[in-house]
Amino acid sequence: MARSFLCRSVGVFQLLRTQTPLSGTRFYSHTEPEPLTLRQQHNGIRRIILNNPKKRNALSLSMLESLREDLLTDVDSDDLRVVIISARGPVFSSGHDLKELTSAQGREYHTRVFHTCSEVMTLIQDIPVPVIAMVNGVATAAGCQLVASCDVAVATEQSTFATPGVNVGLFCSTPAVAIGRAVPRKVAMEMLLTGSPLSAHNALLHGLISKVVPEDRLEEETLLIAQRICQASRPVVALGKATFQRQMSQGRDAAYATASRVMVDNLALKDGQEGVRAFIEKRKPVWSNKAEKAHD
Repeated sequence: MARSFLCRSVGVFQLLRTQTPLSGTRFYSHTEPEPLTLRQQHNGIRRIILNNPKKRNALSLSMLESLREDLLTDVDSDDLRVVIISARGPVFSSGHDLKELTSAQGREYHTRVFHTCSEVMTLIQDIPVPVIAMVNGVATAAGCQLVASCDVAVATEQSTFATPGVNVGLFCSTPAVAIGRAVPRKVAMEMLLTGSPLSAHNALLHGLISKVVPEDRLEEETLLIAQRICQASRPVVALGKATFQRQMSQGRDAAYATASRVMVDNLALKDGQEGVRAFIEKRKPVWSNKAEKAHD
């Protein structure tokens, strides 16, 4: 999946509290006439909103396919700088739709559900722009996996996080992949073995989320993070995100070797040199937002 890491300047940032969706996806549930997700974009910030509160924003196969399309649409666009995933209703996401996991659906369908889910979760980490989870409410099982897969997560004080599959005879093995990389091993095992929820403050303490805020400040704080990301050079952010993901799977020495090579590559970019010059000259950098080299 080829992706360009180039981006032109998106100009002055004006974040709107109320935005009109650019599109809804083509995926629908059998009983829900509205799009399962909504996609909005303004000045480089793409908002993806889980839009099935009646079903607790369950990650059905259709929901996952819809989310995948929203992540991939125009992912190479020069104007895309950051993605925010949020949800309507009091539940961020309850995880997989258990009605899709009965014997009536069959093994082939179940395999497709979990393959698509894994594809979406890895896609969030692999696309060249940061993805922020904006959580207001409950995130359980694959919904908790979704939060753990995002690069940054901001949650309200009343939000909770859990992997309760063990209580219904379905150990949360796939959520464990993302959660086990976000929190300490023993914390992850307690969540997985007991199904007990983490409060927002404990989730912050253990590293599952980045920040806890009052409900009335959730959007403001999330957009502020997005705005700050957008103030950086897009190719530099893309290079940094890809490098960090690679380093997390490496040992210490290999991670330092990777980091050293990437720092040299970063310094060879025009935006890398512009940043150095701007610091020396005590001025704000003017990014080209293009992955062009200043030198070999």
